[in-house]
This record gives sequence, structure tokens and C-alpha cells, in this order.
Amino acid sequence: MTHTDPILTIALAQMDVPVGRPDDNLARARDFAAQAREAGAQLLLLPELWLHGYDLDRAAEWAAPLGEGGSTHMSRLAQEFGLYLAGSLLERHDRGVSNTAVLYDPAGELLGSYRKIHLFRLMEEHKHLYPGEHLTLCPTPWGPVGLGICYDLRFPEPFRALALAGAVLFLVPAQWPVRRVEAWFLLARARAVENELFVAACNRVGQDEAVTFPGRSCVVDPWGNTLAEGGDGEQLVVAQIHLREVRKARRYLTIYEDRRPEAYRVI
Repeated sequence: MTHTDPILTIALAQMDVPVGRPDDNLARARDFAAQAREAGAQLLLLPELWLHGYDLDRAAEWAAPLGEGGSTHMSRLAQEFGLYLAGSLLERHDRGVSNTAVLYDPAGELLGSYRKIHLFRLMEEHKHLYPGEHLTLCPTPWGPVGLGICYDLRFPEPFRALALAGAVLFLVPAQWPVRRVEAWFLLARARAVENELFVAACNRVGQDEAVTFPGRSCVVDPWGNTLAEGGDGEQLVVAQIHLREVRKARRYLTIYEDRRPEAYRVI
């Protein structure tokens, strides 16, 4: 951590994300950024693919390199409202198109980007997207922040790797369907408890064809307590995070000292 017991007010933009309506989605994101600033938030997390929605058939059309398109919108929003701003977008690069999470600082500078490693076969992501090949840890005044995206929550390994590298907070934008909402809560809490840090998970609301998205965005502390939880409609979810709780949890339950990776083998 960069200073003693920092406090972060974080906001989650639980919004609908209509497919293929970037102008409307950008306007909603701007509304939420204004609300976040009014609420005194320092960091705002947008949902997964917040600008274009889950329009994978047109992913190549919507995608843009970092520094262009949607990432430029995010940089400008961060500057306009004086926020740290995170969310995921369709990124075009030399190997294809990825679902990429980014974090910008209030000066509009990119602090880090992460391409979704685990592609969700039930939504045929593997047919349209290029998977990420490494994890990302972003420097912030509150300590290192790790990025994940939706389906990644089901895989404990990358989150533990980020925690071992120093993460104190995971940011997880998502489009998680209502039929698996109980898993959403379980996994967000599990990633927080097992790593003794904070998890902020922002899920969209609304409906795409036959899929309903329930919202229920949440912020979970290192003890597994839910500090804030959204309902099933559009709303700004706000929580205050006391980073000292990471240190307190790790002093009380010394899981990092008690790990025995040399014994983690199957015979």
C-alpha cells in the first residue's frame, strides 16, 4: 500500500447495455460518472463490454485498438469527472479481437489493460475472441489493483496469483445471467475470502434475446462481508473500502504464511 490505511470510495455503474447502441451506452456511462462524482466516489467500475454489448458477431466491426474508440471515451470520461475508471471493451490488436478490461486514472492515463483469459464457450466467445495470455496488476494510490472479467471468477488460480503479487482489490466487470446469480454471489465472496482482499464486481441489468441479466453488483470485504449490493435495476452502487482491513485480515488468519506450495502435488 502506498500510504497508511487508505480509504477508497468505489462506485459500480449497474446499467443496461443494449447491443449495438454505443451512443446510448456512452450517454448512460456519462450519467453514472456524474452520479459517482456527486456521491464522492474516487473509482467507477462499468460492466463488461459496456459500450457495444455482447454483439460478438460484429466484434471485429466494433473493436478498436487501445487509444482509439471506446478506450478514448473512457480516458475522456475519467478526465471529465476526475475519476479512476474501469470496465471492459472490445480491443482490436495484431492477433485479433479481445474482451479487454482497462483502468484509467483521473488524468486519462491508462494504468493497465487485461485481455480476458477464460473464454465462455456457452456464449461462443472462443469463436470470436482472442484469449489473453497474462495477468495485469495496476498501480493506484490505494495499492495494486487486479483486473478480471466475468467468467474469470470461476477460476481461483489467476486471482491467487494477483494476490501473491500484491493485489488488495479485484475489479470484475461482468454480464452474468440471472440463472446463475447464486454462483455470482458465491464466487465473488470466495475470491475475496480466500485471498483476504476486496472484490468489486459490476454486473449489467436488462435482457438480450432470451438472457436476463439481474444486476446484483456487489462489493465484498476480506472477511466475506457484502459492503454494498445492487438490486435488479439500473443504479449506482457505492461502498467505502477501508484498506486497513486487508492487513487486519491477513494478520488474524495467516493463510499466506501457512501456505505450503511445495506440498501441493498429486501422487
